[in-house]
Amino acid sequence: MNSVILKIKALAKGLGFDDCRIAVAKRATHADEFEEWLEDGRNGDMAWLERDPARRCDPREVLDGCKSVICLAVNYHTGDSPFPEGHPADYRIARYSWNDDYHDLIEKRLAKFNIGLVELGGTQRYYVDTGPVLERDFATDSGLGWSGKSTVQIHRKLGTWFFLANILTTLDLTPDPEFGDHCGKCTRCIDACPTQAITAPHKLDARRCISYLTIENKGAIPEEFRRAMGDRIYGCDDCLDVCPWNRFAKESREISFQARPEIFSHTLRDFLEMDDEMFRKVFAKSPIKRIKRARFLRNVCVALGNTGTEADLMVLEKSAADPDPLISEHAAWAIDEIKSRAGAGMHSENP
Repeated sequence: MNSVILKIKALAKGLGFDDCRIAVAKRATHADEFEEWLEDGRNGDMAWLERDPARRCDPREVLDGCKSVICLAVNYHTGDSPFPEGHPADYRIARYSWNDDYHDLIEKRLAKFNIGLVELGGTQRYYVDTGPVLERDFATDSGLGWSGKSTVQIHRKLGTWFFLANILTTLDLTPDPEFGDHCGKCTRCIDACPTQAITAPHKLDARRCISYLTIENKGAIPEEFRRAMGDRIYGCDDCLDVCPWNRFAKESREISFQARPEIFSHTLRDFLEMDDEMFRKVFAKSPIKRIKRARFLRNVCVALGNTGTEADLMVLEKSAADPDPLISEHAAWAIDEIKSRAGAGMHSENP
């Protein structure tokens, strides 16, 4: 390993990255499949993915003179439960959003990384899953894990619990070897998906995915998927949770990824009673804040429709009168679901 690579990897470690590997800048391995995925409309409302796909498929179109892609991993595994002792734990939030928005933390590290690379003579652009880069292809090329059958990147030491970041650079760096695909015959992620969004190995229809439906989707949750959402109110970790490679995962050293008490001290009913000011206060700096109150309460209503009891009807009836149709329509659906269950229970008690 030459001295430049050693300096880069030492810099990555010093900045708190859990792995750092190098790939050659080229047209992405699955560029053709990505373009077909877009043509089929499987990106749903994520229209930004359609902007200049040729540029997204080749980092050399993004940065003139790009020679290498530095692929970085940050562990965010934060234990099993985010709730304080005694909490009813009546909802689920995707682990990556248990605390502050990871983009802010990692982008600060990348900015410092960039300074070190400039000193080595490089020109860079860097991204935390926000730039026009098919990041998992280059992570796989670099040996920083492999793309699992769920399309989630898997790392041999971190499992599924890590963030990816990329630095495009004009530095001509020796690439690391690939690690290869180690999913074997396992289909746990496919079997676990509540909405069958993983339509085949390495094939994901975002329009069916609960993470997409609860976060990126701006409109109503299609009724065909509401019951499958269960108690999930922001994202879904099911396909990540079941991966057997997580047996190697260790808890992150990063305190800012630990569950934030201000979020997990609340119940579903509490969330519905939040006005916009309280919502913004509780979710300040959280990625959840980005979907805004109406979409979040839409998700909460669906969860209550799936898990709630007659004791929840009063707060749902108040939400059904909300001036925002996104909230009111889902609250009305939840009321019908709870009443239907209650009616079925009463009917079963009477022969």
